[in-house]
Amino acid sequence: MTSRNKDEKIQRVRVPEENECLGIVEQLLGYDRLKVRCMDGKTRICRIPGRMKKKVWISEGDLVLITPWDFQSESRGDIIYRYEKDEIRKLKELGYSMDVINN
Repeated sequence: MTSRNKDEKIQRVRVPEENECLGIVEQLLGYDRLKVRCMDGKTRICRIPGRMKKKVWISEGDLVLITPWDFQSESRGDIIYRYEKDEIRKLKELGYSMDVINN
C-alpha cells in the first residue's frame, strides 16, 4: 500500500456525535459484554451488538465509541465503533486529546 492510499484510508474518521462517548475497554466480561471507561469519567458495562460480533474483534485497551442506553445511561451502553491506530492518531489531531485517548 502506498503512502497516498494510507492517507485516503484515514481521511474520514468517525467522531462522537450527540449522545455518544469515547471509551477504553478495561475488561472483557464474557459473551458480548465489556467494561468500558468512558471519557465522561463513568465506567459502563457495554454490549457488542449482533452486527459487530463476528466482524469486529474487540480486546482490552481498544478505543471504542459507545452510546449510552436511554435507561440506565449511567451504567450501561452499546458499542457502535472500534477505532484503528491510524484513526486514533487522526482523532488526536482533531483535538480529542483527553486522558482516555492517551493510552
